[in-house]
Amino acid sequence: MKNKKNNNYSREHLAYLKKNRNKKIIVVLARALILVIFLGVWELLAQFKVIDPFIISSPSRVAKTIADLYKGGTLFYHIGVTLMETFVGFAIAIILGYAAAIILWSSETVRKIAEPYIVVLNSLPKIALGPLIIIWIGTGYDAIIFMTVLVSIIVCTMNMLSGFIAVDKTKLLLMKSMGASRATTLRKLIIPASFPTLVNTLKVAVGLSWIGSIMGEYIVSKAGLGYLIVYGGQVFRLDLVMTATFILCVLAGGMYGIVTVIEKKITK
Repeated sequence: MKNKKNNNYSREHLAYLKKNRNKKIIVVLARALILVIFLGVWELLAQFKVIDPFIISSPSRVAKTIADLYKGGTLFYHIGVTLMETFVGFAIAIILGYAAAIILWSSETVRKIAEPYIVVLNSLPKIALGPLIIIWIGTGYDAIIFMTVLVSIIVCTMNMLSGFIAVDKTKLLLMKSMGASRATTLRKLIIPASFPTLVNTLKVAVGLSWIGSIMGEYIVSKAGLGYLIVYGGQVFRLDLVMTATFILCVLAGGMYGIVTVIEKKITK
């Protein structure tokens, strides 16, 4: 079946596909090699006391801490709490940001009025609102999710709005000349044409969502990876701090990978 499929392509095209496949393999292997080298050098420097393992930790100490958290039954609990907060905040920020971008695109007057306020809100240090968020919402998961949305939503809105505005003006003029309404133009042209911007916004929102959830856990939390980082710093268990940070990196990378897979599937 595979040979029959290959017969439909020219020799040059098959060579091109093979070259692309080999390039992807090289990229994956290079990424894995860089990670292995980094962890190996880190471990060697810690073992030979070139760096202080108490302060910097080491891969073996991180692995031991992960095993201890697993044996204590708290590893997946803390991971699950942070994942829930991040995913919920991520989804809310994307949905509200997309809706806000559509509203701003629909009315140039509204966009011009709101633009300076959006810029100011984006530049506002969100951590400064921590005490107010506690007073407004409380000390539960809702406050952390609210912080996650607060960190992500403005950037999501601005990115999507830029994608909407950047759509080819010639195509917009064509839609207008054919008598298309604003809603039809949005549905038939703007949304499909801005798909690459949506994907890029998702990728940016992944990082911002993790930042928001950890910031929220710094301010008020009784569980989660951010809580472990704060607790570990307070009692000088720096292995715990490095372990929670390492797990965060793995989870953020995995979430980014999910977005990339979705991009490839939808693109096909």
